[in-house]
Amino acid sequence: MEEKYKTVQILQKSQNSGVFHLILNRPSVRNALSLDFFAEFPKALHALDQNPNAAVIILSGSGDHFCAGIDLKSLNVIAGDHSGDRGRSGERLRKKIKFMQDAITAIERCRKPVIAAIHGACIGGGIDIVTACDVRYCTKDAIFSVKEVDLAITADLGTLQRLPRIVGFGNAMELALTGRRFSGEEAKELGLVSRVFGSNEELMEGVRIIAEGIGGKSPLAVRGTKEVLVRSREMSLEQGLDYVATWNSSMLLSDDLTEAISAQIHKRKPLFAKL
Repeated sequence: MEEKYKTVQILQKSQNSGVFHLILNRPSVRNALSLDFFAEFPKALHALDQNPNAAVIILSGSGDHFCAGIDLKSLNVIAGDHSGDRGRSGERLRKKIKFMQDAITAIERCRKPVIAAIHGACIGGGIDIVTACDVRYCTKDAIFSVKEVDLAITADLGTLQRLPRIVGFGNAMELALTGRRFSGEEAKELGLVSRVFGSNEELMEGVRIIAEGIGGKSPLAVRGTKEVLVRSREMSLEQGLDYVATWNSSMLLSDDLTEAISAQIHKRKPLFAKL
């Protein structure tokens, strides 16, 4: 029986499609991230990762916004635990932060590509989420902000580590120190998103088409491409080349390769086994 979640929802809009939707589902609070979210989100991603029918995941927000950041009530709960001595309270806080970080990193651990479809506000924790995604698209009226500095917090769920690799160190420093809002068009100029759509309807349809295209490719090749790119960020060029050589020595000689070549020769659409 499919698990029910309080903060997210999984949808397969077409039974014949390998595209699944993972939706942040607290629209009444602009999809602010509660403590429940950090427990449920990695579980939902793991379920999709293990589902052989899921080839690509589109991550979006219900209602008028993608994500307003961490729920301030949850932040008060986290910050308000000062019981015991300073060392032990600090250790408990560190454990909570690591737990929340792990929930966001689950996006990168997922074997299936995760595409962020961003509309409305994408603030604070929303930036943490989308910077962990594999591809990002947004609407022209989307609003972004690395907001933590205005809440007297050093952003700690991944933005300060991932954003500089996407938009460059100087741009990330400026956005994180000022906490200023920036538009979907500026997000495109910075390289945070790959394309800007005119409306949420256009965004979801455009991202669906892109996801269907990725979902029609070899699952082994798609998984390998994501894995090698994510791992290579931490490696030198030589180490990255060695890693992909090792990966392909294990994965290259597959039925997918034979099927892809046959499809090219006979000018037909390839049919790959599920992963």
